[in-house]
Amino acid sequence: MRPTLCLYVLHENPDWYAPLAAAFDRVGLPHEQWLLGDTVLDLDTAPPRGVFWSRMSASSHTRGHPFAKDQTRGVLAWLDSHGRRVVNGRRVLDLEMSKVEQLAALRAAGFDVPRTVAVAGSTELAAAARKLPVPFISKHNQGGKGFAVRSFATHADYDAYLAGPEYEPPVDGITLLQEHLVAARPEITRVEIVGGAFVYAITADTGRGGFQLCPADACALPADGRPAGASAAAGPSLFALRRDFEHPIVARYLDFAGQHDIEIAGFEFIETVDGRLVTYDINTTTNYNAEIEAAASRPALVAVTDFFGRLLAAEHAAAAEHAAAADHAGAAGHARAAEHGEATVGQ
Repeated sequence: MRPTLCLYVLHENPDWYAPLAAAFDRVGLPHEQWLLGDTVLDLDTAPPRGVFWSRMSASSHTRGHPFAKDQTRGVLAWLDSHGRRVVNGRRVLDLEMSKVEQLAALRAAGFDVPRTVAVAGSTELAAAARKLPVPFISKHNQGGKGFAVRSFATHADYDAYLAGPEYEPPVDGITLLQEHLVAARPEITRVEIVGGAFVYAITADTGRGGFQLCPADACALPADGRPAGASAAAGPSLFALRRDFEHPIVARYLDFAGQHDIEIAGFEFIETVDGRLVTYDINTTTNYNAEIEAAASRPALVAVTDFFGRLLAAEHAAAAEHAAAADHAGAAGHARAAEHGEATVGQ
């Protein structure tokens, strides 16, 4: 009997894994977590057969995993060297970890993106901010969940922030200064894709959520806006299904994803008061909201399990073909040896 192949999920945050694990278990899809950032990789070993899904998050350092990003790069290089099937591989990891790379790639593909100035270090931040009119936004190049994203009404306010105790230097040393986009409605839209197909679009309420728009249930803010863990009941959801969403932007996102080997992701855009549709983020470690999943005609988690089911089936078929070829070659070798009266190993 051939061994059962497995889906290996590379990440660092078990809180985000439970809904995925439940979905995989419901359909009997074998899976295993690989928690990276504080573990050992032996390069003299070969990775197991199966399918690998990289879900390393740009916000991993905010959860006490500062080395997760770089260890993931090494693991992906190791997997590639052994020809393993990886979903959202090394190129996608680079896009996840750098908003500069995202914006450069989106701009090159013809998308409208925010006016952005990227600044390395802190000495030039105040001067660089004056390239932008007020208000403007400051954010980290590597980040997530709205961490360290702030809006400033004046350049003097930004100067004070940089000199004050609340200033948080970016983990990779790069700060982005961006135009402050004014939405026609207080919401952004997120377009979810899985396996080269559009799944659904959701809206997120920026009026209540601000820059903290992580849809995972583990990210939910209490009604009083206090951090997770505070003893308060969760408020109304910030997220809603954008029903019957049909827009040419979807096909463009799918085309972009195909060109950059992005197989699972959420693309986020804002529709402005002056008629622009501005794409500002690609989230390649997308999480799914339970209320949205319940309301959707085809939940994203169903699309995810179907996608990985197909990939594992293809890997099983390839493994069986390889084994059959090996058995055939072995049988042929034994036949040739017998014909010539030669001994074989084990005789």
